[in-house]
Amino acid sequence: MTDALLEAVSGPLTVFDLARQLRVGMPQSHNHPQFWHTLPRRHGDMVRPDGGSAANDMITMGTHVGTHIDALAHVSQDGVLHGGADAGDSCLGGKYVEHGVHTIEPMIRRGILLDIPAFLGEDDLPGGFEITPDHLAQCAEKQGTPVRENDVVLVRSGWGKKFAEGAAYMGHSTGVPGVGEAGAQWLASHNIHATGADTIAYEVQHPGAPHATLPAHRVLLVESGVYIIEAMDLEEIAAAGVHEFTLMLVPLNIYGATGSPVRPLAVVSA
Repeated sequence: MTDALLEAVSGPLTVFDLARQLRVGMPQSHNHPQFWHTLPRRHGDMVRPDGGSAANDMITMGTHVGTHIDALAHVSQDGVLHGGADAGDSCLGGKYVEHGVHTIEPMIRRGILLDIPAFLGEDDLPGGFEITPDHLAQCAEKQGTPVRENDVVLVRSGWGKKFAEGAAYMGHSTGVPGVGEAGAQWLASHNIHATGADTIAYEVQHPGAPHATLPAHRVLLVESGVYIIEAMDLEEIAAAGVHEFTLMLVPLNIYGATGSPVRPLAVVSA
């Protein structure tokens, strides 16, 4: 939408794009197929009699690559998905009929940004730093942004600054800051709708043990039915000092998938 159209629809608005640009070679989890983009047809490969030509693209990627949302089918615990659904029975013909990404409704909800480094007086958090319930609660209080039912709560660690560095962003040797199990339980206790972060796997990862266990995923996806958004770009909105907004997010309507790339937008009145 153009600025003029936005103003005509609902008055002056500022829109923050919270998604990472999809590029070949960008950092991503090795557990998922890499992003690849190519042109099977380029201009000049076929020219029509009137001189016209067209180019077209092909992409391949995992559904948990780039900025993406985890559906409730993404993680199971002891063979069970959220609500007690059997993880095996829920997969019919290679599709997660129950809790697949096609069951996620478009989100237009109150969003808040909990800027943990700013709250702590730091530029960003160190690798392996665990964000606790106290950090979340005190940050929300200091910002004047209480966590409410059905909110989308975004948690900034500052680690997103490393995205362009590739391996440093993945943090295999350093660990990655993020929400711990207790922090996830605190968020879930507020009956939020979704939560996101600027890191590759949302939750804290300790040095040398990436993805060894995912307790925050278990708490949020399996036990609480809270969606997780990962690899977000939260630097611009944090620099602007914006902590409350309308979050707009729509997953691709892929039947039975465990996740989807997304382009979340934070919209605020100018």
